[in-house]
Amino acid sequence: MKHGKKYQEAAKLVDRTIQYDPAEAIALVKKTATAKFDETVEVHIRTGCDGRHAEQQIRGAVVLPNGTGKTVKVLVFAKGDKVSEAEAAGADYVGGDELIPKIQNEGWLDFDVVVATPDMMGVVGRLGKVLGPKGLMPNPKAGTVTMDVTKAVNDIKAGKIEYRLDKSNIVHVPVGKVSFDEAKLQENFNALMEAIVKAKPSAVKGQYLRSITLTTTMGPGIKVNTAKF
Repeated sequence: MKHGKKYQEAAKLVDRTIQYDPAEAIALVKKTATAKFDETVEVHIRTGCDGRHAEQQIRGAVVLPNGTGKTVKVLVFAKGDKVSEAEAAGADYVGGDELIPKIQNEGWLDFDVVVATPDMMGVVGRLGKVLGPKGLMPNPKAGTVTMDVTKAVNDIKAGKIEYRLDKSNIVHVPVGKVSFDEAKLQENFNALMEAIVKAKPSAVKGQYLRSITLTTTMGPGIKVNTAKF
């Protein structure tokens, strides 16, 4: 893959032979952001899990103390009193059966997170083939299948992010924007790492955190010292 001049200049700032202290990595990740837009700061954690085994799966959610810097659109599947509760909490869209054809047939996906009350999961289940591959399927572990729709919507709007293993046993998550000051990024990073360490499956043998890389949307990867965790 050929990178542009800006990327190459930014990459020169990074010593690929060392693992940086988290604070140094965060300072460096801000320096290497050269795009004209406010890039997202991402963390990529390679784990020693084997996601093919259910008992080695990692999936959960954490509220980042300073949010992600992104406006998140929330869709809630609910009925009865829960509809007005979701609307009052600030959900962007609330509905039930009538949304199925809109998503299935018209390809409407103008939302970032889906929340559902447990009694609506039968309805939402029909959208599995559409929402599943996009990582949008509500899940009790992530707190998106719940009767407490107010808390779910509030947490998501406040900066709650989901984390889960991909097929290569890596977790990819945003921890803020380049415009955030270092202290805010550090707080978000710490909150995420605390959650990931706590989520370690007991079935995992050997090294749990193989590598941690910080990067921006368009910038080079910066390795973080895993020994800290």
